[in-house]
Amino acid sequence: MQCFPSLVLALSSLLGALALLQLSLYLRVPSRYGKHEERLCRPRGRLPARCAWFLQELPSFLVPALLLALRSPPRLEPLGCRLLCCLFCWHYFYRTFIYPFFTRGRPFPLQLLFFGTLFCIYNGFLQGYYLIYCAEYPNDWCTDIRFTSGLLLFLLGMGINIHSDLLLRQLRKPGEVTYKIPQGGLFTYVSGANYFGEIVEWFGFAIATWSLPAFAFAFFTLCCIGPRAYHHHRYYLKTFTDYPKSRKALIPFVF
Repeated sequence: MQCFPSLVLALSSLLGALALLQLSLYLRVPSRYGKHEERLCRPRGRLPARCAWFLQELPSFLVPALLLALRSPPRLEPLGCRLLCCLFCWHYFYRTFIYPFFTRGRPFPLQLLFFGTLFCIYNGFLQGYYLIYCAEYPNDWCTDIRFTSGLLLFLLGMGINIHSDLLLRQLRKPGEVTYKIPQGGLFTYVSGANYFGEIVEWFGFAIATWSLPAFAFAFFTLCCIGPRAYHHHRYYLKTFTDYPKSRKALIPFVF
């Protein structure tokens, strides 16, 4: 397989367009799952949350791994391959093989699972294809300010995301599906601490790789889960009279 820059540009542009579409669809009305699901909606066409998250996230790990295996020769010599394995695949290893088995969410709609899986296949191919077959970095890239700052942001965001998920899980006992006010960590300042962490993480990845596909993905992440954090914030304010008024929706001290 060889690199086709026009394919990378087309797929990245489409990802950016999908980001704007997501923003237009869900800025005013949240996607209907979890706490925003219609109460009168029948429990049809759903999978348990653990199974759904595993199936949805799996392609983001398998597709780049398959592209790596198909590379001739299959080696990790280029820096792009190592970046892919150490950052992108590391995140999705956690999201596929660890996170789903601890989540205590509600059953997940099959329709959203289908589209989420398609996206993970698409994005997994785009990021993997670019970093394995197209990316070219100088030998001293690991000492470049873009790499070091991006790596620090990625690690910081991933740490915030994992810690926030842990705090959310601790709100419920096994079998509970009721929602409570998150406490501790970055939840002291924002309602969507887990979303904030993931956005920081992928912008860090984009800076570290300094690539159009990664920036398109970071922008998509912002447009996809940013509005959801906003709707979570509105839900908490509406549902809990004692919800802290000083908390922001997504960005500490700002929004």
